[in-house]
Amino acid sequence: MEIKRIIANVTDFFNEFVAPVHKITSVEPVDNNGWKLSVEVIEEKEYMKKYAKDEMIGVYEVYLNEDKEVTSYKRREIRYRSSINYEA
Repeated sequence: MEIKRIIANVTDFFNEFVAPVHKITSVEPVDNNGWKLSVEVIEEKEYMKKYAKDEMIGVYEVYLNEDKEVTSYKRREIRYRSSINYEA
């Protein structure tokens, strides 16, 4: 149930401060008893209208502390939703 709490905390944070979560693609523990997540969001509609015909997906790296609170996040990538993205 710990992962459910982590996902809920990150989803609440992103809904309030960034953009609604489209997908959480990874949840990993890190050395300091914290957590690292990879989160995908659909970028702002105004941005999409101006720069793209397809929806744009922002991929964010998110870190949580041992209390499962978001301590930092960074957008690592932006891509078209229709693009194929393989991770090894």
